[in-house]
Amino acid sequence: MMDLRKISDSFTVSPQIGVDDIPAIAEAGYCSILCNRPDNEEIGQCGGDAIAAAAEAAGLVYRAVPISSGQVSEANMADFRAALDEMPTPILAYCRTGTRCTMLWSIAQIDHMPPERIVAATAEAGYDMSGLVAQMTQSRGG
Repeated sequence: MMDLRKISDSFTVSPQIGVDDIPAIAEAGYCSILCNRPDNEEIGQCGGDAIAAAAEAAGLVYRAVPISSGQVSEANMADFRAALDEMPTPILAYCRTGTRCTMLWSIAQIDHMPPERIVAATAEAGYDMSGLVAQMTQSRGG
């Protein structure tokens, strides 16, 4: 069973999805699937190629921006921001638990949205990004 958590009108996160979830994702009105999980991160996880093929067969745009947990580089963030800018919305992003996707979205929004709105949006979806947002705000002199 999918655990979709809406962060904004254009961005929802989820723990790992499978090929069997794709029809329901398309039916729910998502236009794109963004994978933030590297293949083989966990034994038995559904590979990105299989999800990409199912997504494309269902008429969805698929993009992989795999990021190892706790190892986000500037290049990773540039790729993630490009995906947000270029992919049709709404986007469903997934990783192991949804936390990594939420963290990436929060970082991408720091210059575009008041910090308290980022924290509120993510908290409403069940993710506590208050520490991350405080750190990002402080590092930017905010």
